[in-house]
Amino acid sequence: MSRVWLITGSSRGLGRALAEAVLASGDNLVATARDPARLADLSERYGGQVLTIALDVTDETAAAAAVEAGVKRFGRIDVLVNNAGYGNVSSIEDTSLADFRAQIEANLFGTIIMTKAVIALMRGQGAGHIIQFSSVGGRIGPAGRGAYSAAKFGVEGFSEVLAKEVAPFGIKVTVIEPGGFRTDFAGASTVLAEGRADYAETVGATVRFQREYNGRQPGDPAKAAAIVIHIADLNAPPLRLLLGSDAVRNVEKADAARIEADREWRAVSVSTDFEPDAEVGPMPWEKKAG
Repeated sequence: MSRVWLITGSSRGLGRALAEAVLASGDNLVATARDPARLADLSERYGGQVLTIALDVTDETAAAAAVEAGVKRFGRIDVLVNNAGYGNVSSIEDTSLADFRAQIEANLFGTIIMTKAVIALMRGQGAGHIIQFSSVGGRIGPAGRGAYSAAKFGVEGFSEVLAKEVAPFGIKVTVIEPGGFRTDFAGASTVLAEGRADYAETVGATVRFQREYNGRQPGDPAKAAAIVIHIADLNAPPLRLLLGSDAVRNVEKADAARIEADREWRAVSVSTDFEPDAEVGPMPWEKKAG
């Protein structure tokens, strides 16, 4: 039986690659974008197999309406993919609070809003899969990505809690963490601001790297889309999945450094516990077996 997907941000980048792969596989799709005119070619090619909807993921009412329209057309929503989002590059000092709020609204609250829009439906179905597009920036905080990483770290924590809460209802959760892919995310979708000279060696370095990296990223969007479809087929999908050799390399390095730092400071960390009361004796978990 064909599945029904709802993908946010379907008009470009990884969302577009996934939308095309889902339809090519024979599944049905609710394809959403701020400007649904950019999805017209999908309707022309796939007819009734696709429903295109205008959607701003930060709009609660619009999110509920998109889900309702998908159910009205196809009867259910099996897979929600929270892909819509963007990330500008600038120092924290030079990023306005309005820009912080806008990026966090789109990347974090958009994910929360869309997720909440399908939970009751999937719980009633007794099945569903929520796939959140985070980023390597949800595991590592690169200079210049303060607002974006704040949002994506939030997506990671939110999704980890979500997975524990909805597992008893047959709902699966997977967080996708891409590295660099050859989409327009690092081009037209991103505002790059080197800012003041004080940040030349940190934020400036990120901006220069981003410009040079664009078009040379190792990630292939079509291969990423195929992997996401494969993950949606699994009975026991991973909670987190890195995509791209650069993502794997950078996260492994960062995780190893984090573990080493925790070990180095372990004695200090555990020293903050209350001293055991000598009259009470050892705590139950401290007693040796036998």
